[in-house]
Amino acid sequence: MKAANQTEAPQFLLLGLSEDPDMQSLLFGVFLSMYLVTVLGNLLIILASIYDPRLHTPMYFFLANLSFTDICFTSTTIPKMLMSIQTQNKAMSYIGCLTQVYFLMIFAGLDSFLLSVMAYDRFVAICHPLHYTVIMNPRLCVYLVLMCWMVNFWVGLFHILLMARLTFCVGTEIPHFFCELAQMLKVACSDTFIDHTALYVSSALLGVFPLSGILYSYSQIVSSLMRMSSKKGKSKAFSTCGSHLSVVSLFYGTGLGVYLVSAATHASEKNSIASMMYTVVTPMLNPFIYSLRNKDVKGALGRLLSRVVICQ
Repeated sequence: MKAANQTEAPQFLLLGLSEDPDMQSLLFGVFLSMYLVTVLGNLLIILASIYDPRLHTPMYFFLANLSFTDICFTSTTIPKMLMSIQTQNKAMSYIGCLTQVYFLMIFAGLDSFLLSVMAYDRFVAICHPLHYTVIMNPRLCVYLVLMCWMVNFWVGLFHILLMARLTFCVGTEIPHFFCELAQMLKVACSDTFIDHTALYVSSALLGVFPLSGILYSYSQIVSSLMRMSSKKGKSKAFSTCGSHLSVVSLFYGTGLGVYLVSAATHASEKNSIASMMYTVVTPMLNPFIYSLRNKDVKGALGRLLSRVVICQ
């Protein structure tokens, strides 16, 4: 293949999950359904958090931001995939691919950071309940979310600037349904040592550090609960942490699965399926986890839907 750099505007060919023509209609229907469920479910969480005064607390403020991030995360990949299936055009421009990588890094990192911030919120609520309203004041909550955005904005921009140095071959095939940083580095025609090093460092920053914060927060929460004598208090604490722990397990479990599959095998189909769990299935399931396990959210959603019906 002929080598080309970004000035010659090379195109990438996203091979998708399957090249079988008979599977395309099924894939289109399945991913369209999953995308609509993801957007609708997370949008309901956001609206409930905004319009229900009972949910005007730091925990639900962070949850609304997590839902917004999940909508954006899924919207970065699925619409383009659906368009490619519908038009039978697998090509994606160099700029389009870099843009997708950039926003994927931002929203994946935001998910990780927001889950860590939510764990800190639960730590303060359970371990320092008398000082909760003072510590988790509205200004700090906004600052924490802004910090999450700023860190991921600059990390994503740093990777894109590094990738701008790379050259790619004309007509490069990417065995995936979206442009993923690790996959793009594999198909680059130039040396990627610096890019891989930066990827490992950013993975630690965006993944390992937030996870360490989550584990520390919950170690303190468990320690505090062990000293708590009230069974009612323990039950309430477990109920508020259960949904968050489920989402954390799903997010980091699928993320670890993507890493292990990529490291253990070069099979493109397995890599794509693992990435689908991470980028599509997890954002779709988050609203169900929070709504089914949380009485406050279920009540708020019920009141919101009742208001919509009355207005009609």
